[in-house]
Amino acid sequence: MKLKQLTPARFDWHHTPATDCHMLDFARQVQQEPIDSYEQLHHWSVTEREAFWQACMEQTGVITQQRGSQVLNRGEQIWQDQWFADTTLNYAENLLRFRDTHTALIFCDELGHRQRISYHQLRQQVARLSVWLQEQGVQTGDRVAGFTANRIETVIAMLASTALGAVWTSCSPDFGFNGVIDRFSQTEPVILFAVSSHCYAGKIHQHQENLKKLCLQLPSVRHLVLLPEIYQQEKVTIDAACAVTEWTQALTRPAGSIAFKAVPFNHPLFIMYSSGTTGAPKCITHGHGGTLLQHRKEHHLHLNLKREDVLFYFTTCGWMMWNWLISGLASGATLVLYDGSPFHPQPSILFDLADSLGISIFGTSARYLASAEQAKLNPLRSHRLSRLHTVLSTGSPLSESSFDYVHQQISPTAAIQSMSGGTDILSCFVLGCPLLPVYRGQIQCAGLGMDVAVFNDSGKQVIEEQGELVCRQSFPSMPVGFWNDDQQRKYRAAYFERFPNFWCQGDLAEQSDSGSWVIHGRSDTVLNPGGVRIGTAELYRQLEGLYPVRDAVAVGQQWQGDVRIVLFVQLADNVPLDDLLIARIKQAIRQGASPRHVPALICQVKNIPRTLNGKLAEVAVRDTIHGKTVANKAALLNPEALTEYENLV
Repeated sequence: MKLKQLTPARFDWHHTPATDCHMLDFARQVQQEPIDSYEQLHHWSVTEREAFWQACMEQTGVITQQRGSQVLNRGEQIWQDQWFADTTLNYAENLLRFRDTHTALIFCDELGHRQRISYHQLRQQVARLSVWLQEQGVQTGDRVAGFTANRIETVIAMLASTALGAVWTSCSPDFGFNGVIDRFSQTEPVILFAVSSHCYAGKIHQHQENLKKLCLQLPSVRHLVLLPEIYQQEKVTIDAACAVTEWTQALTRPAGSIAFKAVPFNHPLFIMYSSGTTGAPKCITHGHGGTLLQHRKEHHLHLNLKREDVLFYFTTCGWMMWNWLISGLASGATLVLYDGSPFHPQPSILFDLADSLGISIFGTSARYLASAEQAKLNPLRSHRLSRLHTVLSTGSPLSESSFDYVHQQISPTAAIQSMSGGTDILSCFVLGCPLLPVYRGQIQCAGLGMDVAVFNDSGKQVIEEQGELVCRQSFPSMPVGFWNDDQQRKYRAAYFERFPNFWCQGDLAEQSDSGSWVIHGRSDTVLNPGGVRIGTAELYRQLEGLYPVRDAVAVGQQWQGDVRIVLFVQLADNVPLDDLLIARIKQAIRQGASPRHVPALICQVKNIPRTLNGKLAEVAVRDTIHGKTVANKAALLNPEALTEYENLV
């Protein structure tokens, strides 16, 4: 499939003044020979990658406690490479480098709550909480978890934990009990920070019972810390199997200096979670140095983030974009945290915030922009957006019409940066660049230091042809491994089996001959509505024991510029799929997993296709409903079952 010849959605940014562009400054600092284009800069960054990453660490101001002499220790395989092995640093120290009265964080929610905190106040509260954590015996390498909303307290808890060398992991409160226990039971946190309620689309969701069950089923948890209650009038009490402390009690210690723990570059920082396609979610572990260095590169060079910027990203604490957003503190910018529905109490609420808070960088998902267009929002007419200069989009491919919508109805002068990466690398493979033009439907460039390409099924690089997105060389933000995977078998199987010794992301991608990119979606069976990775196994678990469902298969269907989940169910004999049963199925999935897992469409079928070894034939079903030829029906136990799916949706 050839890339279309597209017209720019806006004029290019080649004329950005050099004094106002960090990437131009960086290119001037590092060039041995004249670098005349981004293409040349990127080529240097992947052919001289040790020099690039060392220069990136220096030019973006990464604070180290011991700067080692080693940059890259090459292993026999790509996944065995070690970056900056003898360097020590601390992620939290880098995010707390500023100590002034400049606003660090602004919290807002759909009910109108507002809270601000300066960099000085943020550092003080992190200092107090870190003392309390030490008193509870939290040590380097311990896990600290958050069942938390996107609030200032969550950021403080993460920073206080990682300052001590503990490992932070979190789920958003819209996860059902099973989804949370599937994750935290593997990582065994010693401290659990939690909200007792949260609000979404005008509805208050209470979590007292789930918190009680979590503490009972997580024997590793010694302390439950309740964040301040803002949605219930009465005092919240939880009779948990561990000690329970209110947030204010944990912040009563004096605000002295913070003893940032010097940890190795690859010491675990965050544990993120895979979608759970084949069972329990995999625990993807990211390190202090790789996460920090990659985010500094993306924020400072690609985004051109500055102290005077107000950076917003619509995210929850269960999505990698939360971690990416919070790293913006290292730039000294003001970050906006929003919790709640992006369309409640009025559809324009996020643009209202952009006006009132002076948001200069507005980050969201492709799905949100499509929904805003469908809702006929026209912020260009209804709002000032006087400080807005960049719109970010990720989570799923941004359609050409959404590029037009941003340019024509949000801001004709704002740069549009579509990005694509993943939880797997906690960052981006392809993203924006202030030096390049923007074309409708395309991502501007591969990230500096990211040796990405598109491979066909034979493992050969292709241009202007769809194929697998791969990275041909290691990079610092590769996971340090999977938790509880000492032999790294799961890690190797996840990324390095399709094309040995190349990172395979599982995205269907296309590179133009000019260096821009198009991501066509997931190439595996992970469901991806609105950019939220959802494993089918998590969905199926909610149907176990739910009469009259005997069997089921879920796939993602391309639908109106996004992906919708379609669930096919096989029911007990003579039982019809009526509205009441559909409601029961959706409720079970919503409660056990999350609202994002709920299928857009549920259909009744007579048979569920399976492979010869008894596995669900998800790819075959997905291809069938899209009108594609199923490549190998001989691998199916009951290939005749696919006929029923051909014209069902």
